[in-house]
Amino acid sequence: MGFRALTVAAQVNGHAATADLAPHGQGRACVITRRACFSASHHYWLPELDGAENKRRFGPCSQAPGHGHNYELIVFMEGVLDADGMVLNLSEVKHAIRAEVTDPLDFHCLNNTWPEFAVEQRAEAALPTTEWLLHAIWQRLQPLLPLKALRLYEQPTLWADYLGNAMEAFLTIRTHFSAAHRLARPELSQQENEQIYGKCARPHGHGHNYFLEVTVRGQIDARTGMVCDLAALQKLVQDLVVEPFDHTFLNKDVPFFVDCVPTAENIALHISDRLNQPIAAIGAALHKIHLQESPNNAAVIYAEVALV
Repeated sequence: MGFRALTVAAQVNGHAATADLAPHGQGRACVITRRACFSASHHYWLPELDGAENKRRFGPCSQAPGHGHNYELIVFMEGVLDADGMVLNLSEVKHAIRAEVTDPLDFHCLNNTWPEFAVEQRAEAALPTTEWLLHAIWQRLQPLLPLKALRLYEQPTLWADYLGNAMEAFLTIRTHFSAAHRLARPELSQQENEQIYGKCARPHGHGHNYFLEVTVRGQIDARTGMVCDLAALQKLVQDLVVEPFDHTFLNKDVPFFVDCVPTAENIALHISDRLNQPIAAIGAALHKIHLQESPNNAAVIYAEVALV
C-alpha cells in the first residue's frame, strides 16, 4: 500500500466505532514523522572532467571550496500502535537519527563525510546532491527504523523525496510569478458569470502572487548524483512558465486563456502540458504540478500515478 493510501486508510480507520477496539489504539495503523536539521557544505566537481566542463555542467556549484545549506530532513515511518499508543518511542527515533545522520554530517563538508560522496577516490561514488544524500541517509536509517519515505529540503525552493525504490528519487523546485485574471465564460452574461465565479467575474479582473512547485521523477545518476540537470530544469520552468506568465493579464496576454477560463486548476493543467515533453527531453518524468493561488487556494495536477 502506498504512502498516500496508507494515510487515507488510517484516517478512515480513525472514524470507526471504538467499542471493540483495544485501548490506546493498539494494533491500528499510523504514519508518524520526525524532523531533524543540520548544516553542511558541498562542492560539485568531478575529477574526470576539466575545469570548463565542470563549470558548464554544475555552474556556480563548481566554485571552490564549495557552498553550504541549512538542511531539513523529514523522516516518515509507518507501523501499528503498541499498548502505549505509539508506533515508536520518539526518544529512540531521535537518537537514531542523531547518531546516523545529523552528528556525522552537521557542520561538515559532505564531500569528505561518507564513502558515497568520495568522487576523488571511488569511481562508484557520486556528488552529494540532495537526491544522492537522501539515498545515503535511507541506507543508514532503514535498518533501524520502519521507513516509509524521506524528504530533504536543501532550501525552501529545492527538495527531494525518496521512497526506497532503488535509484529512483523525486526532485521539486519552487518558484513564483505574479499575474491577473478574470474568471468568466464568454458565452454567459455578466450576471450568469457572477453566479458561478462570484467576485472573480468582475470585468476588470484581479491579481495573485502564484507559487509554483514542479516535481520530477527519475533515476539518480551514479556519478553526478542527479535525477536530471537541475539548471536545465530551472531554465525550462523559467522559459516556459515564469517568463510568459509573469506580470500578465492571463486572459489577454497568454493565448491559451483567451478561450479557456484561467482558474487555478486550468492554469496548473496548462503548465503540466507545457512542461511534460521538455522535462522528458532532459531525462526525467514530470510527476506533479502544485500551484498555490492564494494562502487558501491551490491546485495539484499529477502527470502520472500519485506517489508524493
